[in-house]
Amino acid sequence: MKNKQSGFTLIEIAIVLVIIGLLLGGVMKGQELINSAKVKNFATDFRNTPVLIYGYQDKFKALPGDDAGVVAHVAGSLATTPATKIGNGTVDGLWDSFTTTDESFLFWQHVRLAGLAAGPTAVADPTYLPTNAAGGTIGIQSNNGTFVTIVQNAAGAASLMTGTYIICSKGILGKYVKQLDTTMDDGNTDTGSMRVNDSTVASKSVATTAIVDGTSYTVCMGI
Repeated sequence: MKNKQSGFTLIEIAIVLVIIGLLLGGVMKGQELINSAKVKNFATDFRNTPVLIYGYQDKFKALPGDDAGVVAHVAGSLATTPATKIGNGTVDGLWDSFTTTDESFLFWQHVRLAGLAAGPTAVADPTYLPTNAAGGTIGIQSNNGTFVTIVQNAAGAASLMTGTYIICSKGILGKYVKQLDTTMDDGNTDTGSMRVNDSTVASKSVATTAIVDGTSYTVCMGI
């Protein structure tokens, strides 16, 4: 006696396909929300840093990192290299400096001691320098002609970055970079107040438009 083997009906197959489609759609939507959340975090870093500058200036009439009266104001440390630049109204030193006496490095100690930002105030703390949602370093420096990481667009030095200060955030994947530039600037990573540079290329000073989703970049913005 033969056993009858019944297969799936077209309706059952259609239901399974619909369920699979819904699951895939949910996964894709969830990933989209995660990506958007990361971009918002990156954007918040760029928006919050100027607030720290203005908040400190409002309280002490001085620039954090460059404050000649910081010991009296917040019991912080003075930059000492070069001492002649303390109180000159610029944040001297490169944005990603690890030199504990550079003004760009001490900037974070001053704003934290002033109660404007969270984070360690001891310069020897391994977590002293702030990081973004990707774990990359965040930093600031004055746009004073010594900026070497990103100073021009792909066309050359005719299009220098504008702004009094330059804020940089390192280690951001290309898939976030494009959305970030659209959110914060003109959507072109080679022009405007925001420029993008390949983090894997040492001492590169030219911004790029050839953004690859899986490549890590440094994003800088002039304010």
